[in-house]
Amino acid sequence: MELTRDYPLFGGAFSIVLPPGAIDVSDLRPVPDNQEVFCHQVTDQSLILELLELQAHVRGEAAARYHFEDVGSVQGARTVQVESVQPLCLENLALRSCCQEAWVLSGKQQVAKENQQVAKDVTVYQALLRLPLYQTDLLLTFNQPPPDNRSSFGPENQSPPPWSLGDFEQLVTSLTLHDPNIFGPQ
Repeated sequence: MELTRDYPLFGGAFSIVLPPGAIDVSDLRPVPDNQEVFCHQVTDQSLILELLELQAHVRGEAAARYHFEDVGSVQGARTVQVESVQPLCLENLALRSCCQEAWVLSGKQQVAKENQQVAKDVTVYQALLRLPLYQTDLLLTFNQPPPDNRSSFGPENQSPPPWSLGDFEQLVTSLTLHDPNIFGPQ
């Protein structure tokens, strides 16, 4: 399976390179207008892109932590643990012309899936791209639950392999803005 190049997001306002095996969740269930959500064809991995209001009251590393903790709260995480926060090099981003600062965070959240009681430790990677010109924080999240022993990734079943951190990096760096009107009048 190949990467999906220039996959349109938010009605074509953005595009992105998706990893192999990505399924658009909006084809399966309703997704909020400010989100694009993808799940892996076989694993429980997911990728979420969110257009959020700029949280100007937090800056730098604190902004990345703020969004991580906010997502954990919204998902009902029992525990939220930040492992690292690092600045992203703006030169590597397709959005470098409108992104003032960018951060990548890794951490763990203990969450239960919908309709399940048992919480699992999910490894979460988040990239925060701050676009103050558009009063927007763009949050990209890669959720990586523990492997499911029932899954098989051998060549015999032709399933795409689980996504890697490299796939997430490709997603983050390839995100391209085509229509700034998505942010409303400036």
